[in-house]
Amino acid sequence: MIPFVDLKTQYARLAPKIDARIARVLQHGQYILGPEVAELEAELARFCGARHAVTLASGTEALRVPMMAEGIGPGDAVFMPAFTFTATAEVPVAQGADPVFVDVDAGSFLMSAADLERQIARVRAEGKLRPRAVVAVDLFGLPADYSELSAICTREGLFLLSDAAQSFGGTRANRCVGTMAPVTATSFFPAKPLGGYGDGGAVFLEDGKLADVYRSIRMHGAGEDRYDIVRLGTNARLDTLQAAILLAKLEIFPEELERREAVARRYDEQLSGVVATPERVAGARSAWAQYTIKVDRRAAVANRLKADGIPTAIHYPKPLHLQPAYSRYGRGPGSLPVSEDLSSRVLSLPMHPYLEEPTVDRIAAAVRRAVES
Repeated sequence: MIPFVDLKTQYARLAPKIDARIARVLQHGQYILGPEVAELEAELARFCGARHAVTLASGTEALRVPMMAEGIGPGDAVFMPAFTFTATAEVPVAQGADPVFVDVDAGSFLMSAADLERQIARVRAEGKLRPRAVVAVDLFGLPADYSELSAICTREGLFLLSDAAQSFGGTRANRCVGTMAPVTATSFFPAKPLGGYGDGGAVFLEDGKLADVYRSIRMHGAGEDRYDIVRLGTNARLDTLQAAILLAKLEIFPEELERREAVARRYDEQLSGVVATPERVAGARSAWAQYTIKVDRRAAVANRLKADGIPTAIHYPKPLHLQPAYSRYGRGPGSLPVSEDLSSRVLSLPMHPYLEEPTVDRIAAAVRRAVES
């Protein structure tokens, strides 16, 4: 079976560096906010060009901490795409706010700016909620059009948060993910382009005072002293061991991004005209967290690929507005037609930096057979 994500091969390559990094943490014993955490924050900020990086316990916390800092809560409307993972929506709900689901573009899978404007106007007209924030999701690794979204948010007076859980390492309009929105959240879940060996996340921003607020929130709201609680906080710190592992992985991350791009282009060449391949946006480069095609007869295609030893995944089989947990916030089937159609057709193929060309060719040939059979 071809691995969907190959962390074993990556570890074999990095084992001496990862082991040495872990051993150093074990020796100094500072498992919470040890020196590797500050080192990682500096290196992450340097990598993407952001002024500040604040590491956190998970990608979900990277969404939650900025919302806590903004005071988002009951009566607030937070706009987000319906075609994404549940973490995007569960955070505002946990804060007492209402998620307002927005349709996406059929080609890029990214939030539709036109539908965002429609949803904002609808919420304002209904008068039940205060529009407060927009969470734009860089789905599958492709950065959203933040110039367009920023213009909408500025005009409407909304906080813009980038959910870049899948896109760290991507670029658009000569800017790196982490510098396109006022605040950017990312994830270091193991399967992400830059992943640890457990949960982890980070936020990127330019405002130093706000970065200090985030650091306070992640440490139970502490001020100058750990027992001086100056605001409502939570426990959202990145473990030192995860920081050590990520530092080792960050050294080869640029090379891995290049390899992901090469794999994606080889898929493009062999599958173009056979299935709907991921849209390429001018001036943008995906981090390729996933390589997701669109097919008819998805179940039959996936079963045929499984029989050929090729794993697939569905990201995502049901849009958020149709999930039972969010039924009170959505407007039912047919309300967001593009998201609903994509959820019935998308299929993700193996994608990681260690896919060799013959393996990519084997996968592509199997997809062609499955689609044509």
